[in-house]
Amino acid sequence: MDGAPDKKNSFLPFALPDIGEEEVQEVADSVRSGWLTTGWKTKQFEEQFSTFIGDGIYAVAVNSATAGLHLALEAAGIGPGDEVITTPYTFTATAEVIGYLGAAPVFADIDPLTLNIDCAKVEAVITSRSKAIIPVHFAGLACDMKPLLELARQYGLTVIEDAAHALPTTYDGNLIGSLDTDATVYSFYATKTLATGEGGMIVTRNRELAERCRVMRLHGISRDVFDRYTSTRPSWHYEVIAAGFKYNMTDIAASLGIHQLRKVPAFQQKRAQMANIYDECLAALPVILPPKPVPGDLHAWHLYVIRLTDDSPVSRDSCIAQMAEKGIGCSVHFIPLHLHPYWRDAYGFKPEDFPSALRAYQQAISLPIYTKMEAADQQRVIDALYEILQ
Repeated sequence: MDGAPDKKNSFLPFALPDIGEEEVQEVADSVRSGWLTTGWKTKQFEEQFSTFIGDGIYAVAVNSATAGLHLALEAAGIGPGDEVITTPYTFTATAEVIGYLGAAPVFADIDPLTLNIDCAKVEAVITSRSKAIIPVHFAGLACDMKPLLELARQYGLTVIEDAAHALPTTYDGNLIGSLDTDATVYSFYATKTLATGEGGMIVTRNRELAERCRVMRLHGISRDVFDRYTSTRPSWHYEVIAAGFKYNMTDIAASLGIHQLRKVPAFQQKRAQMANIYDECLAALPVILPPKPVPGDLHAWHLYVIRLTDDSPVSRDSCIAQMAEKGIGCSVHFIPLHLHPYWRDAYGFKPEDFPSALRAYQQAISLPIYTKMEAADQQRVIDALYEILQ
């Protein structure tokens, strides 16, 4: 049709949020209400999120998963001199928040099959200063939590899950966030499976931890601004009870989250279908396909990461460059933290210190997988890979 966009030759981005008219109208309603910061819609989103995760769950909305991890660690009592064990195969936020509190991050290498933290490597780095573990559910596949929790109990360690990729991932039939851990933190960044632009959520069964996070997310003030400004009685008085932070979620972001949350099951089904299509169509290429969840469990499929094998006709970097030339956006998840100048220089890391993370990085390509993609878009990705890798 004349004037129609040529999708075949247009650029296919690596990720796009799937925002509907319901979200737009909810945001408009918030703007018209005059209440833009943390208010009743943020509370509504928290209540609905806690219900979604399960009984006995407290939810605290924040402005990012980075903020959520920081608050959860602070509420758990992590401080100077402590060590917190996590994976080098993650975004820098997972580890940098440990340093915010004066504690030291300690890295344990990943399982080369799942790309999640290796429990055996965790036990090898536990010392008398170890206080917590932050497992990262990479790409949306659950870590093997049972041995990690047994290890945590054995050594008296706090477990705070980085679930930035993992909504609605399940482990042993239970949603991540409902397990017997101290806290779980989600990301609602624009590319995530639930997108509010910027935002995150802390969930926990520990009421005291939740209340500490709630106070510390807004300057350590004893009462949220919404509670004070909407009271029918004079309520200007408040108390600063700790040196807190500015980590609260706005009602604008929560307006998006309210409707995105309702779509999470359908979003997961669409992503899983797309992952299955990739699995079937790419099996003949010189690539390692992503690991699948245990039968009966859900993979959130935030990312679909292939790894080029040694007999690939092109390098990883060349493959990504050629995909870009064909108008297809790909990415790399992740550049392991010990390769970055800050972590390398601050802690004296060498590339070979975490060989499984290094090897995965050298092979990895994250392909586009998001719910706004159409069948023709995915076929375009598949056809381009065949042209490059056959």
